[in-house]
Amino acid sequence: MKLSKRLKLLLTACLLAPGVLFAQDNKAVPATDSLTLEQVIAYALENRAAVEQALIDEAIGEREIRASLSGWFPQINANFGGNYNIKRQQQPFGDDIITVGQKYNSSLSLQATQNIFDSNLLLASRAARSRRTLLDQEITDTRISTVVEVSKAFFDVLLTQEQLRILDLNITRQEKQYNDARSRYDVGLVDKTDYQRAAITLANIRSDRKRALEGIKASIAYLKQLMGYPVDQDLKLTYSYERMEQAVQVDTTQLLAYENRIELQQLETQRELLRLNTAYNRWSFLPTVSAFGNYNLLYFNNDLGNLYNQHYPTSGVGLQVSLPIFQGTRRWQNVKIAQLEEQRLDVTIEDTRRALNTEYQTALANYKSDLTEWKTLQSNLQMAEEVYEIIKLQYDEGVKAYVDLIVAETELRTTQLNYYNALYNVLSSKLDLQKALGNIDVNR
Repeated sequence: MKLSKRLKLLLTACLLAPGVLFAQDNKAVPATDSLTLEQVIAYALENRAAVEQALIDEAIGEREIRASLSGWFPQINANFGGNYNIKRQQQPFGDDIITVGQKYNSSLSLQATQNIFDSNLLLASRAARSRRTLLDQEITDTRISTVVEVSKAFFDVLLTQEQLRILDLNITRQEKQYNDARSRYDVGLVDKTDYQRAAITLANIRSDRKRALEGIKASIAYLKQLMGYPVDQDLKLTYSYERMEQAVQVDTTQLLAYENRIELQQLETQRELLRLNTAYNRWSFLPTVSAFGNYNLLYFNNDLGNLYNQHYPTSGVGLQVSLPIFQGTRRWQNVKIAQLEEQRLDVTIEDTRRALNTEYQTALANYKSDLTEWKTLQSNLQMAEEVYEIIKLQYDEGVKAYVDLIVAETELRTTQLNYYNALYNVLSSKLDLQKALGNIDVNR
């Protein structure tokens, strides 16, 4: 059995075109439509739980930034209090004892404070931009993982469906061979071992088909999970063959550019935050400066019912400077800790660069070897089809034994299934290579 020209174009395009497909800008379509790879990815980028959680984390982080910056606004407080003096203060004046104060007193105060210089607020202001950048990078990291994982799951489903189609064709062909062998046995041309072998082969293929059919169900369920797709709705997949025919092969000569990797970008942002933290600990030696103003209403009376008949207002404004002089070297130790944290992150960054290089070299080697294996199996498939056709013709003419036909049939089926497994491996390793190069497009 030969692969159709259209199917070969489809499979070759799937191998060569992931980067082109990722660049499509399509919106998610209704669940009843057949989805292309671009639409599946777009749907996942909108609905996957991990992406939604990352967006919520960004919203939470933005609120935290605003909360930390709110200290630059005027802080206004109102206070109310009241006392009943059970035993009032007494003061001797000569031979007389004077009782000071009233039985009841109350106060109502309004105070406003404006921070002028505060090291905590200064750190929050300078770190706000880096924190927002880090939140954006976390979303980008999640989106990259989504594109890669969803694409692999998409290819897995589609290639498993192709394997199922191959098995269906094999079943049809084997059923015919079984019926032919049984007919020859019935007329006394061959012994019963021919149709018995055919029956065994047919049972094995049906078992493989059942396994593939159940595997498709599991693969679709996994793809739905990655997409955030409703589990109670059917998911149908499709390809745009015309676009795939225009695909180009990945450039294996492209060198790794570390600045394109989101992992290193995140570490660089963390380094900036640590530098600000070191500066903050140095700023802790500076004073805290704030301005304040207050307005108070005081109430005094020996009769509770008349307490609020008359008030005595006071008001004032001022400047407050607070400077901790000695704290047992705590501030100095904090500076040293911050500097050591910077050094530790520098080590982490250098180690990450080595790890990214290893990932790139591994992905490149896997892609090249998988590509070679796929091309080899593509050639083997063509030869296996030719061998089967020749042996089938020879068997029909009585030149070859039935066991030779069974062997050729088994080799053809094994080569076909291995071919699709190799194709999936190439598609997966190409995605890994694109990820290692930092070339996954998540701007949709």
